[in-house]
Parts: sequence; structure tokens; C-alpha cells
Amino acid sequence: MAVPKRRVSHSRAAKRRTHYKIKLARPVKAEDGTYKMPHRINPTTGEYK
Repeated sequence: MAVPKRRVSHSRAAKRRTHYKIKLARPVKAEDGTYKMPHRINPTTGEYK
């Protein structure tokens, strides 16, 4: 059974967690030329593609 022999320090655990980042959704250009967030209703035309 894999059991750690020593406690993992806070700094070592924080170094491991640095790569868990949330990616922000980028706006996409709609057909009418305006930008909107993906998977959202277009505020100018009111349509959802």
C-alpha cells in the first residue's frame, strides 16, 4: 500500500498545484459582426446558434 513516509510541505504542494488554472472563455465573432461569449445568446440579435 502506497503511504507517504513524510508529510508533504506546503510549498511543495503549492508548486504542484500551480498548473491547475481556469481558462477564461474568449468571445467569438457572431455572423452580424459583434462579439459574444460562446454558448450564450447574442445580445444584439437575440439568437442562439
